[in-house]
Amino acid sequence: MPQSWIAKTLCVLSAVYLITQVVFPVPMDRDTCSQSQSSSGPVYIVLWFDTEDFILPASDDAVLRLANLLTDQGVKGTFKIVGEKARVLERRGRQDVITAISRHEVGYHSNFHSLHPTLAERLCRMEWDEGVEEFDRTERKGFDDVQRIFGTVPICYGQPGASWTPQAYAVLRQWGVPLYLDESRHVGIGSQPFWYCGVLNALNLREFVTRVELQQDSDLEKARNDFRSIDQKLRARGGGLVSIYYHPCEFVHQQFWDARNFSRGMNPSRPDWKQPATKSAGEIEQAFRNFQAYISFLKATPGVQFVTGRDLINLYRDEARSKPFSRNEILALSRAVQKEITFWKGPSFNLSPAEIFVLLNSYLADYLDNQKVPSQVRMEFVYGPTRRAERLTESLKVSWSQFSTACLDVQSVLRKDRHIPNEVWIGSQAVPPKDYLATLGSVVEELIESEKPNETVLFRVGNFTADQYVAEDSPEIWKWPIFPEGFHAPKIMELAKLQAWTL
Repeated sequence: MPQSWIAKTLCVLSAVYLITQVVFPVPMDRDTCSQSQSSSGPVYIVLWFDTEDFILPASDDAVLRLANLLTDQGVKGTFKIVGEKARVLERRGRQDVITAISRHEVGYHSNFHSLHPTLAERLCRMEWDEGVEEFDRTERKGFDDVQRIFGTVPICYGQPGASWTPQAYAVLRQWGVPLYLDESRHVGIGSQPFWYCGVLNALNLREFVTRVELQQDSDLEKARNDFRSIDQKLRARGGGLVSIYYHPCEFVHQQFWDARNFSRGMNPSRPDWKQPATKSAGEIEQAFRNFQAYISFLKATPGVQFVTGRDLINLYRDEARSKPFSRNEILALSRAVQKEITFWKGPSFNLSPAEIFVLLNSYLADYLDNQKVPSQVRMEFVYGPTRRAERLTESLKVSWSQFSTACLDVQSVLRKDRHIPNEVWIGSQAVPPKDYLATLGSVVEELIESEKPNETVLFRVGNFTADQYVAEDSPEIWKWPIFPEGFHAPKIMELAKLQAWTL
């Protein structure tokens, strides 16, 4: 059978596979590293606690009791600690609480949580680089203090309330934090984990977020039925992740500590901070009784496994980072981006639009450097653009020499800045990156099939659709009683959509 016929057949099959894939990643079995596709696939539960109340001393005891209860049950939780909470535990001499938490996994949950300006307020008008620097400047002390007090590098981060911002991801990568663990509506794919800005996200799980309420005995049966429904739905999808979270303070208080002090932009000085009212002894016991019974129920559910933040990194690891991409795979990618620019789901790996951009540009740059069609190429991580480019207003046709010069210039930008360029210059014409990528796909396809380029290149209009998984700026995504009335942040969401290149 001729090799050219085999190559073309493989490319057709790859394209068909891409079209038929679902958009959410399925967890990978840690032993076989193969994706679970059966209806009896595993259901994982990540149990996490936003450990934040540094005002009410009774919340310290709630954390201690929860951590010890889980240890006794043989379940590991992930405790996301606010920097000031860690410092308060240290000042109060609560080594018992610190030790109890340290038997579980430790995450980071901002330095001061709800003190104004909150993170989203602070960064809401900043560009990408300025916001990255500001996040690092204001949050590094809290991160370092949590690491020092608990003796471990936090495995994850999650925003306070709805105070989400995309620049946080670049700082997390600098700090060596591989996981974003929280719940919000700002970005998400298929209500399951996804990669964004080079960080794994267990975020925006929506229908797969559940819990038992803490008020009365009847809450338990409702929670059991809710989980059974979720379990059945996930198994029909081949398995997946359930997110369950609490705030330890809610086991003992009647009102959240920050709502008591910082609602709607209020920012009293420390001497004026007020403690929230606490629950009665009976109410507290009811809360812990419900929680303990719920954990026992979950443990006894067949095929369900508790996982921590560290487990998630193994379950959903990025297989593309160490993979060499063959000529046939590059050909399939080059054809795909001419039709639509979004993430690619392959048989054993996933790729973001930015990673496809890097692969195709590196492939062509390698050819230009060596005057030989490469047999394979490797992927490198880059961020998306930081500014939206103007659309092409007229058709553009350029010489091969002009296009190859632009390709090498783009390669220099990718390696130096680690960003998709905001625009690609073809002589005096600035081209949006999506149009460059669609055109690059046609150039690479021709190069692989003919082993030589065309003398002229006609630019295509790229169809970039990955930003549909990022929310529009709206009151819905900024619902948090701590924000000033009417708060919204269009600049944050504009930058978030630009970073959809990394989804």
